[in-house]
Amino acid sequence: MKIRVYSTPTCSHCRDLKRFLDEKGIEYEEIDVSRERDAAKEMVEKSGQLGVPVMDVDGKIVVGFDREKVKETLGI
Repeated sequence: MKIRVYSTPTCSHCRDLKRFLDEKGIEYEEIDVSRERDAAKEMVEKSGQLGVPVMDVDGKIVVGFDREKVKETLGI
C-alpha cells in the first residue's frame, strides 16, 4: 500500500492525520505542498481540493482528517 500525505507545516489537521498514522505504525510519504508547487498541483488534480490534508492511498483520496474515513480507507 502506497500512502502519500499532502500537507503544510502549519496545518493542525495535517498534524493530527500524521500523528494518527504514526501511532498506528503506518508508513507514508509526506509532501509539503507549501514548498513543492508541482505536488500542490498534483494534489488539486487528484482531489479537486485546494485545502490540506489530502491523503492518497493507492489512488483512493481522503480529504481532511476524518478518523473513521481514514480507518475505512486503510482497512483498520
